[in-house]
Amino acid sequence: MGIKEDVEEMNNLILQGKIMDAFEKFYADDVVMQENSEEPRVGKDTNREFEMQFMSNVQEFHEMKLNKVAFSDDGNVAMNHWNMDVTFKDGKRRKSSQVSVQEWKDGKIVKEMFLYNPN
Repeated sequence: MGIKEDVEEMNNLILQGKIMDAFEKFYADDVVMQENSEEPRVGKDTNREFEMQFMSNVQEFHEMKLNKVAFSDDGNVAMNHWNMDVTFKDGKRRKSSQVSVQEWKDGKIVKEMFLYNPN
């Protein structure tokens, strides 16, 4: 599969609520992930723990909408624009727009940065 097919499959898993399945299938063991300008998290184990912690705090996803997907000319970078509406277990509801910028190598994400308004 090429990057476009991989990104489409990954996004479809996310839209089906299978976020951790997408993570396990498409993220490299040495992946580097970063939220805005926070310190990057290195390694699949560290990032798995972060993702599982986030998911354990979610009470309900009201909306998970993929708006746009774009690819770099060299075919190694994908950008996904998402809208999310989430209620957390503490009762707080958050609506956000987020862009993830993913660097791919050999069918896996090796680097991903999430850009969003942190309010």
